[in-house]
Amino acid sequence: MIPAIVIESLKKNYGTLEAIKDISFKVQPGEIFGLLGPNGAGKTTTIRCLCTLSKPDGGKIEVAGISVLERPKAARRRLGYVAQEVALDQVLTGRELLELQAALYHLPQKKAKNRIAELISLLDLETYADRQTGTYSGGIRKRLDLAAGLLHRPEVLVLDEPTVGLDIESRFIVWEFLRKLQQAGTTILITSHYLEEIDALADRLAIINQGQVIAEGTPSQLKNRVGGDRVTLKIREFSPAEEARQAKTLLQDLPFVEEVIINHCQGNSLNLVVTIGSNCLSQIEQSLIESGLPIFSLAQSRPSLDDVYLAATGQTLMDAELESASIRNLKAEKKQQMK
Repeated sequence: MIPAIVIESLKKNYGTLEAIKDISFKVQPGEIFGLLGPNGAGKTTTIRCLCTLSKPDGGKIEVAGISVLERPKAARRRLGYVAQEVALDQVLTGRELLELQAALYHLPQKKAKNRIAELISLLDLETYADRQTGTYSGGIRKRLDLAAGLLHRPEVLVLDEPTVGLDIESRFIVWEFLRKLQQAGTTILITSHYLEEIDALADRLAIINQGQVIAEGTPSQLKNRVGGDRVTLKIREFSPAEEARQAKTLLQDLPFVEEVIINHCQGNSLNLVVTIGSNCLSQIEQSLIESGLPIFSLAQSRPSLDDVYLAATGQTLMDAELESASIRNLKAEKKQQMK
């Protein structure tokens, strides 16, 4: 079976910045494949190269066996792309915008009319289709954008952060629609920094950090690889660093504790890996009390995708997001100072 998407040894630089250092993965027909990582990890750059919007500096990209670099027009016919930022003409109605998009795809008028009616129904847009898009909420705008990306019945739908900024109800509507698309045979590549989104939707995923794939597999496989249950502990709401180090020294000597990491970005909380199925909370609590350390919060859980990210990088996805935002702010401040 020919893979729906092949990306091998992809590289992309912007001047001296290595946006993509080395990314490789394959997506099989009919899969929902997720790219998970913080902002700035290289997710958007990867799909821009895939969708012929940016030229890579190295590597191989194929869509349904077609080289994106050698035959970009043929590849584009098989791709539907929905960008993170929704850009709609606010004067046009939803139906008019879809008619314009259909004309750009060179769809015959009758075929376009039937396809637009089908998508309006599938995405529950009947109430909004003949209103100006400037009156739409964020969730309705995103659903219309999805419709535009699906007009030409692409084999592969590429979505960049499809639910960012949406409320919970709108996110669930998009999720359910994507599941229906998959059942109808569409292959879907989705980027996100929402852990629960990729966990809920993706058959397989690749976790990207600093322009590289650091882990790949099904959500269950990745969670099982990191092993052990997880315990999250806070000595205080914002623990002093010395108390956190004291707690780490104490707890890492307990027989059921496999690893202890201090999470400095979240008030010096502690993340513990413990033996699977161990009933350890009471023993942890007793050890802390005997050493005179208080407990603000203590919880045990099975591994999550955030634990996979933590094991691979030494920080949680939220930490990486905060670090990325801090770097962006510093760069913006420097630019402002140079003006």
